[in-house]
Amino acid sequence: MNFLRKQLDKIKPNFDKGGKFEKYAPAFNGIDTFLFVPNHTTKYGAHIRDGIDLKRVMITVVIALLPALIFGMWNVGYQNMGDGKEFWDYFIFGAIRFMPMIIVSYGVGLGIEFAYAVFRGHDVNEGYLVTGLLIPMIMPIDLPLWMLALSVIFAVILGKEAFGGTGMNILNPALVARAFALFSYAPYMSGNTVWVADSVADGVSGETILGSLAGGTTPAYSWFDMFMGYVPGSVGETSVLMILIGAALLLFTGIASWRIMISCLLGAALMGLLFNAIGSETNELLNFPWWQHLLAGGFAFGLVFMATDPVSAAQTTKGKWIYGFLIGIFAILIRVVNPTLPEGMMMAILLMNVFAPTIDHYVVEGNIKRRKKRLQKVNA
Repeated sequence: MNFLRKQLDKIKPNFDKGGKFEKYAPAFNGIDTFLFVPNHTTKYGAHIRDGIDLKRVMITVVIALLPALIFGMWNVGYQNMGDGKEFWDYFIFGAIRFMPMIIVSYGVGLGIEFAYAVFRGHDVNEGYLVTGLLIPMIMPIDLPLWMLALSVIFAVILGKEAFGGTGMNILNPALVARAFALFSYAPYMSGNTVWVADSVADGVSGETILGSLAGGTTPAYSWFDMFMGYVPGSVGETSVLMILIGAALLLFTGIASWRIMISCLLGAALMGLLFNAIGSETNELLNFPWWQHLLAGGFAFGLVFMATDPVSAAQTTKGKWIYGFLIGIFAILIRVVNPTLPEGMMMAILLMNVFAPTIDHYVVEGNIKRRKKRLQKVNA
C-alpha cells in the first residue's frame, strides 16, 4: 500500500489547481479517497472532529449487506441445482451468475458518478458504494445485463443526479432502478422463471411465495424456510435471518433508525391482522397469516436497508414513527389488494419517500405552534 500511496502522490500535482489535468481532479480525488483516508485537514474556521464520515457510513452498510449477499449467492445455486450438492457447488454457481451483475452495476453507476463530478467540478460522492450493491441484490438473477445497465442509468441520472447527487435525492435510487425495470421490462421482473437461472434440476420451481398466493395457490414453503431463506427470490431478500444480522450491525452503530423499523413492523402487523379478520375464499393473500407477511418477499430487506435510508426517509423523531408506520400499512395493502404487485414493499417505500418532507414539515409546524402556545402562557 505504501508503494501505491507514493505513486498517487507522485501524479497528484497534475490534478492540482494549474496542473495539466486539473479538470479531472474530482475523478482522481474520488479514487484517492476511496483507497486511503484523506490526508488533509481543515485550515480555516471551526470544524468538527468525528470518527464517522460518509465513507465510513457507506462501508458499514456494505458490511451489513454481506451476510444476505453471501447467503443469497448460495441460495441461487441451491434453487437452481436442488438438493444433494456441496456448499461450494451452490455458492460458486450463484457467484458466477451474480458477480457480472455487480460489475455492471458498479461500472455503469460509478462511470456516471465520475462523469458528473468532472462536469460539475465537485468531488465524487461515496453514496453509490451502497446503491451499486443494493441494485443487483433486489433484481431477478435472470435479468439481462443490458436491462440492468439501463436501470442503473435511469436511477443514477433521474433518481439521484437530477436532484443534485448524494444527500439531495428524494427517492431511494436502488428502488428507482427496480421500479424502472418493473415497468419497462415486466416479463423479466415477475413470473416463475426469472428467480431461477438456468435450472439444472428436474422439478425445480421458481415461483415465489407471494406469487403463488397471488395466483390463488398455497405456497409449498414453511415459515422456517422463509426465515432461513430456502425460497426463490432476489439475492438480497430471501433470508430474514441474514437480514436481521445486518440490521443488528446498523442499529449497534446507530446508522439505521430503530424507530422506522419498529413502526414499520407495527403498521404491517396491524394491516395483516385486519385482512386476516376479513378473510376471503378467493384471495389467499387475505388469509395469509399476518406474521408471515413479515417473513415473505422483500419486506424484511426493504425494512432494514431501504426504508431507513437517511436521505430519503423522514428526519424528525415523530416523523420517523409516522413514516415507518405508513410504509408498513401500504406494503401489506398493496400486496393484498393489487394482484399485479404482490410484493408491495418497493412501492410503499417510494410512495412514502415522496411524502417524507411533508410529514417532517407538519411535525415541525406542530412543534412551533406548541412552543408559541407555551410562550403565550408564560407571558400572560
